[in-house]
Amino acid sequence: MPNRRDPGFRGLLYRLYLRRLRHALTGQSRPHHVAMIIDGNRRWARLQALETAAHGHRAGAAKMREFLEWCEQLDVNVVTLYLLSVDNLSSRESAELGELCEIIADLAEELSHVRGWRVQHVGSGEGLPEPLALALEAAESRTTGNGGLHVNLAVGYGGRREIVDAMRAIVDHHGREGGSLEDLAERLTPELIGEHLYTGGQPDPDLVIRTSGEQRLSDFMLWQSAHSEFYFMEALGPDMREVDFLRALRDFARRNRRFGG
Repeated sequence: MPNRRDPGFRGLLYRLYLRRLRHALTGQSRPHHVAMIIDGNRRWARLQALETAAHGHRAGAAKMREFLEWCEQLDVNVVTLYLLSVDNLSSRESAELGELCEIIADLAEELSHVRGWRVQHVGSGEGLPEPLALALEAAESRTTGNGGLHVNLAVGYGGRREIVDAMRAIVDHHGREGGSLEDLAERLTPELIGEHLYTGGQPDPDLVIRTSGEQRLSDFMLWQSAHSEFYFMEALGPDMREVDFLRALRDFARRNRRFGG
């Protein structure tokens, strides 16, 4: 009898289950755009008895790199990673925030060198440390025109702020054209607002995933997620496994999407 506690045996069972999940997804509907709220990094660091939260953030960033590979293998076209909110810029301690910004800058640099991926910063540059802002700008510039996996890095991001910025851009453009308020009221549509979001021109996320067991959006893609499916997994960010992601896709494939119905 095999020893069920043996790591080799458990690894074999994991691989068999992974293969079974992949097979079950064959021919099933899959999301074109997946949005990920990576959560639980600090809690993971505490549970691991690590000295600082930065260890958890770095482990979470490494997991996001792995997560993007899974998405590419399953023909997901667009992935949005929620890495740093507008609220984080004012609520995090300065030491932790500085380390987190360095980690995000390193991640942006790394992703911008992956085979054909396109990296885009979605969020406001206001309040971001200059090294991080420059790293995001360089990653975006370096990958412009790439046709592979489209990776949105939501940094300095807030859903309410995004809608306000979109409205300001619409009003500013309309004013420069000499239009009246009455004209603007006639032209204003959900489609026009969508075109001026940080993600303008992209499909809305079909699936929004959050790790760590928390079940809230935290000001993430409020406009774009109007018809998204949501999936909340118990695993902390750094602990997420490929089987957890495949279960999310299996759950997505089983749902009857009504788009507001």
